[in-house]
Amino acid sequence: MKICHLTSVHTRFDTRIFLKECTSLVKNDFDVHLVVADNKGDELKIGINIHDVGASKGRINRIINTTKKVYKKAIELDADVYHFHDPEMMMYAYLLKRKGKKVIYDIHEDLPRQLLSKPYLNGFSKHVLSFLIEGTEDFCASRFDHLITATPFIRDRFLKINSNTIDINNYPILDELYEEGIVKKEDQVCFIGSISEIRGIEALVRACEYIDGKLVLAGSFKNALFEQKIKSLEGWKNVDFRGFVNREEAKQIMAESKAGIVTFLPMPNHVNAQPNKMFEYMSASLPVICSNFPLWYSIVEKNNCGKCVDPTSVAELSSCINQFLKDDSLSQLGKNARKKVIESYSWGAEEKKINNIYNNLND
Repeated sequence: MKICHLTSVHTRFDTRIFLKECTSLVKNDFDVHLVVADNKGDELKIGINIHDVGASKGRINRIINTTKKVYKKAIELDADVYHFHDPEMMMYAYLLKRKGKKVIYDIHEDLPRQLLSKPYLNGFSKHVLSFLIEGTEDFCASRFDHLITATPFIRDRFLKINSNTIDINNYPILDELYEEGIVKKEDQVCFIGSISEIRGIEALVRACEYIDGKLVLAGSFKNALFEQKIKSLEGWKNVDFRGFVNREEAKQIMAESKAGIVTFLPMPNHVNAQPNKMFEYMSASLPVICSNFPLWYSIVEKNNCGKCVDPTSVAELSSCINQFLKDDSLSQLGKNARKKVIESYSWGAEEKKINNIYNNLND
């Protein structure tokens, strides 16, 4: 079976698409192709054929022109199954379905709820656009061969319109980020990932003004003005900013840190999300400091894997960070986290799910 993954947004080595899904399918002897738009050229990587249609010039250009280029390349490849990852590819995926192709929609986010937290949309347009997007998404999704969602919460929404819906969670590859042996812990905590306002970065950096150690901040700022604002805060003096880091560098940062932080703000798309980074911290035997959303509480605090805080409270954040910096006995929470990942939250079980989907499509 020839499988073609399609994305106009994500980079070629995206963790979910390339490292987990495509790699798992190659291991199961499928012919796997990945169409991307990052202007880094075509290549064959660990059995995955990567086809590049060139980078877009901004969001509007991407939605109008890049999606069309991805679709043309998809037609050219003439695959048996098309597995797409971006809502902006929706109508082209629907055209592929109309051409008699098998189509899988991989739903990473609850898009209608995500739109409600976009800072560049005003209140009225957010709700109108959210309503229109949900209607379009439901219409198309009901006609695709299979829907894959990144969380059970999103799965439950789509099960109502398509019975061929399953959640394939963003759980970590068990040993990818786990450092064997003893690594000296520094007086630091870490945040690794995309850096933006809705991810609670401002309160986190303000809290750093009152901590007795460092925050290692690794990732790329999504907005230059926001970056300037954050770097002007008093707490920035206790931030070790690393910029974008690769997987090996992230592994080393986690190994040296006393806790990993994921304190997203309580936006509609966050409270029922399952951040990839949370489980990656846990897989690295790192205690987690996270937002006090009920779902996250059930994963982290109920399993004694870390602490939940109000992500908007500078006082709570600084107090919690200082606890982990000063009390070495809290490292046991990291061991609990690693154990829980081994038991319940690793990619192994999710890998079986995706292979089963494709094996059933092949029957």
